[in-house]
Amino acid sequence: MNSVYASLGTTVFETMSRLAAERGAVNLGQGFPEDDGPRDILEAAARATLDGPNQYPPMRGLPDLRQAVAAHYRERQRVDLDWQREVTITSGATEAIAAALLAFIEPGDEVVLFEPLYDAYVPMVRRAGGVPRILRLQPPHWRLEREAVEAAFSDKTRVVVINTPLNPSASVMSRAELEMLAALCVEHNAIVVSDEVWEHVLFDGAEHVSMLEVLRDRTLKIGSAGKMFSLTGWKVGFACGAPALMDQFAKAHQFLTFTTPPNLQRAVRYALGKERAYFDAMRAGFQRARDRLVNALTAEGFVTLPACGAYFVSIDLPASGIAMSDEAFAKHAVEHGVATIPISAFYANPGAPALIRLCFAKRDETLDRGAEALVRAKRAA
Repeated sequence: MNSVYASLGTTVFETMSRLAAERGAVNLGQGFPEDDGPRDILEAAARATLDGPNQYPPMRGLPDLRQAVAAHYRERQRVDLDWQREVTITSGATEAIAAALLAFIEPGDEVVLFEPLYDAYVPMVRRAGGVPRILRLQPPHWRLEREAVEAAFSDKTRVVVINTPLNPSASVMSRAELEMLAALCVEHNAIVVSDEVWEHVLFDGAEHVSMLEVLRDRTLKIGSAGKMFSLTGWKVGFACGAPALMDQFAKAHQFLTFTTPPNLQRAVRYALGKERAYFDAMRAGFQRARDRLVNALTAEGFVTLPACGAYFVSIDLPASGIAMSDEAFAKHAVEHGVATIPISAFYANPGAPALIRLCFAKRDETLDRGAEALVRAKRAA
């Protein structure tokens, strides 16, 4: 058995979802919207399925979709892509991350990661033979500090993985932070794998800056149609980067999933043609939901951290007067009717701050029931 996977236990995401189902609790843990995506995009997928073709599409993705991805990023993020040489469609962003790490890491290479982090990063790096070098960011603003970032690099650094906006912290990296990181990558001859799946989920006027704009020839940017269009189960992702990176990436991609369902690719091509008003309305809806949940919690004495990107917000347990660890409170809360995620699930090392992550991509009644259950849990803590 492979030791990387043999060492992994059941994820807290699976555990909390199971407990929520068993106890009939509100699930503010798992990170997906409660509504099932725009009807017109679903209908586009249905038409594409019925009309066909439904056989293997090209390994790098349907040309129409790759052109649509390039056009989308040219218009939205000032990134000019050659769709034929610099765009590959993947079976979700996680597959793209795996392909990138397998493509770019040699055994023994060091990979800089920033904690808290998506729980797939560390096992993927290790499976590819890399050595994780993990730098811990600090709440409440989770900024990249130059001295600490410099210390994480060495002459063995070959890949840096970033996530902006960052799940679970809901923070957004600034242009200045990205430029500082880019300079270090040039100095150390490192590649950036930039997980930008939350690029359209921004609040309070926050701006998404793509690392691909800052470090054009050394960045592989990853996007997600599932996050853009609230269709997380579709698993359609985009990888974008310079031809030298993309050619190497495609060699790994072809031996993972090879390709992605053609009906979903055609539906995503349709979706990327939506007007800017769709994205504005999506952000406004999520921001309204965030404010509804945060206001309900604040009124009951909870303290939450700033949430500028992605549809998550964190409760600061000590500041809220709760003297429990994040894991203990999460187990306690589900007994009072709400599933949450302890922030330690996003840390590879001990000593995570006592925070609880909540997903607010839910209907009003779900948010209200979740807030009420959290109040009950707080009073009983």
